[in-house]
Parts: sequence; structure tokens; C-alpha cells
Amino acid sequence: KFKALDKISFNVPKGEVVGVIGRNGAGKSTLLKIIAGTLDASEGRVDVDGKVSAILELGSGFDQERTGRENIYLGGLCLGMSHAQTKEKEAAIIEFSELEKFIDRPFKTYSSGMKARLAFGMSMAIDFDCYLIDEITAVGDARFKKKSQAVFKEKLPSSRVIMISHSISQIKEYCDCGLLLTKGGAWFFEDMDDLFHRYRAILSA
Repeated sequence: KFKALDKISFNVPKGEVVGVIGRNGAGKSTLLKIIAGTLDASEGRVDVDGKVSAILELGSGFDQERTGRENIYLGGLCLGMSHAQTKEKEAAIIEFSELEKFIDRPFKTYSSGMKARLAFGMSMAIDFDCYLIDEITAVGDARFKKKSQAVFKEKLPSSRVIMISHSISQIKEYCDCGLLLTKGGAWFFEDMDDLFHRYRAILSA
């Protein structure tokens, strides 16, 4: 048996951003999927307070045959929103994603960047208590990335955020503390310099 995660325990207070870092296969995405509820943990307990937005794999969960607009409503249903509630957010989502000319075309005709913009637009247009983010801000062109980061920063004070990234500079910019995963285990760091020193040592080894 291989344990992807073992004896990991941490808490995320409101207004705090935890950066999760580690080599490929360390269990980062598995951790987020367990918190999101898309994977079941074989043992242990996960307590989540409030509504969760899990931005894990851009474009996943959308119906390829339906239009972008139809997928907005399907996504709203998956998030527990009524048709009327999604209708209120529809214009903001389309405007943010910059897909006005393509919103009524099939999702399968969208480029990867267009799919990313719609997925991120959905997540940013709705207020959540907790955001789980897997390399989301690394996608898109520079202009859209800058806009996405600005909107994301506005939501930080009122939310709990767990962010995966391989970018040390990105973790430094956004995160208050960090979780280093390796071989199923974990180290929690309040000092980010200590986190990166240990991470670099693992990469060097």
C-alpha cells in the first residue's frame, strides 16, 4: 500500500492563506480533493466551515456539448444556487471571462485559455467561505492573470484559502504560512523563509 498523505493536521483561520508546496507526487492535489470532498479519505477527519470553491482542474465538470452560458447554469446548480441566483451573476461572469462573443457556442470549441477564463469567472463571481486553488493563477495571458489576481486579493480578507503552487514567488506573495508535503508526511511553517529553505534542500537531494 502507498499512503499519499499520512498524519497531516492543520487549521486555516479566516483571512489566512496557506500555501502548499512539494515535489510532484507529494500529495498536494490529493489533499485539496479530500478537503473539497471529491475524494474520500481512508482515515481521519476533515472539518470545513462554510461553502467551498475548489478550483482544481480548469474546465473539469463542464459539459463539452453545451454552450458556455448553459455551463454557467449547470455550474450554479452544482454549487447549490437556484436559477434566479445564477441569473443575477450571469452578466458578471461573462464580462469577467471576456467571452461575450463566444458564450453561446459549444464549450468544446473553446481554447484552453477560454475554458480557464470561464471557470475562474464562475469562482470569482460568487462569494465562498473557503477557496481551494491548484495553480490557478498560473494560467492565462499576462493581462488576464493580472486582473484575476486583483479580484482574488479582494476576497482574501473574508475567506480561508489553501493554495498549491510550484512557484516560490507566488507562495511568498499570497501566503501567510506554508505546508510542505513529502513522502506522505508534512511540515507546517509559520516562517516562510524556513519553508523555502527546507523545500530547496529536498529539491537538491
